[in-house]
Amino acid sequence: MATTEHPPSRLRGWMLQGLSDMGKRGGLTGPHAEPEPPHRGQRWWRVMCLTGVDYFSTLGYQPGIAALAAGLLSPLATIVLVVVTLAGALPVYRRVAQESPHGQGSIAMLERLLSFWKGKLFVLTLLGFAATDFLITITLSAADASTHLVENPHLTGTLGGHQMLITLILVALLGAVFLKGFLEAMGVAVALVGIYLTLNLVVVITGLWHVLTAEHVVTDWANALTVQHGSVFAMIGVALIVFPKLALGLSGFETGVAVMPHVQGDPGDTEEHPAGRIRDTKKLLTTAAVIMSCFLITTSFITTLLIPAAEFKPGGQANGRALAFLAHEYLGNAFGTVYDVSTIAILWFAGASAMAGLLNLMPRYLPRYGMAPHWARAVRPMVIVFILIAFLVTWLFDANVDKQGGAYATGVLVLISSAAIAVTIAARKAGQRGWTIGFGVISAVFLYTTVANVIERPDGVKIGACFIAGIMLVSLLSRLARSFELRVTSVAMDPMAERFVRDMASRKIRFIANEPDNRDRAEYRDKIEQIRTDNDMPEQEDFVFVEVTVADPSEFETCLTVRGEVLHNRYRVLTVESSSIPNALAALLLHVRDLTGRTPHIFFEWTEGNPFANFLRFFLFGQGEVAPVTREVLREAEPDRARRPRVHTG
Repeated sequence: MATTEHPPSRLRGWMLQGLSDMGKRGGLTGPHAEPEPPHRGQRWWRVMCLTGVDYFSTLGYQPGIAALAAGLLSPLATIVLVVVTLAGALPVYRRVAQESPHGQGSIAMLERLLSFWKGKLFVLTLLGFAATDFLITITLSAADASTHLVENPHLTGTLGGHQMLITLILVALLGAVFLKGFLEAMGVAVALVGIYLTLNLVVVITGLWHVLTAEHVVTDWANALTVQHGSVFAMIGVALIVFPKLALGLSGFETGVAVMPHVQGDPGDTEEHPAGRIRDTKKLLTTAAVIMSCFLITTSFITTLLIPAAEFKPGGQANGRALAFLAHEYLGNAFGTVYDVSTIAILWFAGASAMAGLLNLMPRYLPRYGMAPHWARAVRPMVIVFILIAFLVTWLFDANVDKQGGAYATGVLVLISSAAIAVTIAARKAGQRGWTIGFGVISAVFLYTTVANVIERPDGVKIGACFIAGIMLVSLLSRLARSFELRVTSVAMDPMAERFVRDMASRKIRFIANEPDNRDRAEYRDKIEQIRTDNDMPEQEDFVFVEVTVADPSEFETCLTVRGEVLHNRYRVLTVESSSIPNALAALLLHVRDLTGRTPHIFFEWTEGNPFANFLRFFLFGQGEVAPVTREVLREAEPDRARRPRVHTG
């Protein structure tokens, strides 16, 4: 019976464009697009610029945040940050690149270590912190870009007092670009990073020149440090304590491994062993870390020595734009305006990079878990959702860079800590005792940093908890709503199973759903007798048993392999492994119908117990009240009642 389908509205079609192709290889569009093969990828230094728009753009606000957090000790605390970066985060992510060379990152490494629901819930928790990281990147970058606009001497009179509105406009503009269709432009990233780093180099050289030519600046700073902290050991101790507040300078590593599939490998690379891609990604991570470390140390030094402390505070001219302040102060408003434009551009593009990462991350896990609505596979609806959340975050934090720093740092630190733990476990499994100890120490450092940051600035973990709670709630509701989907991607039958089906095709195809217990002769004999009695059937009717074993009930989609066997020289049995008994039975029945052109029948017995408790058993463990759920899955999969396999329950 044919059904009349009304064509979707133009708006709906535009919003869900590409949705029907999401499950096909190469069918993704926009940020979901399949990465280029290794031989068509980009040189590692070009890909470094793509991740660099996120990593290097933190120079726009990192020196000011460091000055607020550490005061005169900002250079020393930044040196601690650089040591942790080069001796901690860099070795960790070089190992992540080796262990997970297809862009999955540390989340995928940890996912492989945990199975069943505990693994899924752990990944959802990490996704909550990843969402915190990426979304705060969008809102914080837009807020800092608006700060550079408002504080520009040529514009402050016109735009002063409108920072919230400007930030919201920048976030909305970012969403509009993605709604139209966004492709990561490697060339644009290279140009932005090249110009931005060159301008920063000019500012740094100019700042160092002024510091060196005015000897009293260094002397005054050293004297002030001695007065405040006394000894060098006290300074080092305080620098170690305040270091967690500077954790924003560690951002960019997770993005660095996420873009691995875009790195051009060697001609002999394969997807299983992309040695060239791994090698060049390690170059990417190392080069980016070294460049950023040099800029972090020099910029914290010149901003601390040349900018009055009051200017760093909220309302000060250097708040959120310390290097821009120096550019205007020592190189003139013309150069300063060029610097502002470059900073605004790279900060805005950092938001675009974060949005692309967010859109790539969520569909990688949630649809596979069955924990995303059907429309979440499409780009545009998710863009609207994320932009609305970004509006809310911007409003809650009053478009203030300093207020969002804690949330951003928490997201970054949780991801880095999880990566450190993942590589520690990987090294232990590989029997590498030295690396295990080293990565264990690094994990302890990052865990301490994370805890200290959370205690000092709990906003981050609160925001992360909100994202985690939201993701958990939406995921479980989605899994509940999609419980009755077919959820089987393919069905394959071995020769014996095909023989059973061909034999039955000449008569009525009758299956008995059986829960395997002892699998002895009495079990099958009694089951047949019970089915015949319950359904008042004659003895000459023959049956084939179907037995489904639940493997991992937390998995959503599965492939079925059906095997046939004859037990006790008499009873024909089809055995299947699946994450859900009803969905597997429904898929098998539909496959047999399509294979034979005949309508199969399946017989059940009612399950004793409370219906609600049985449904929860099905939802969580893939079993429960099998008969009605199997019928419901068939009803959703086959709307034509005349073609639907028959379900009998006695």
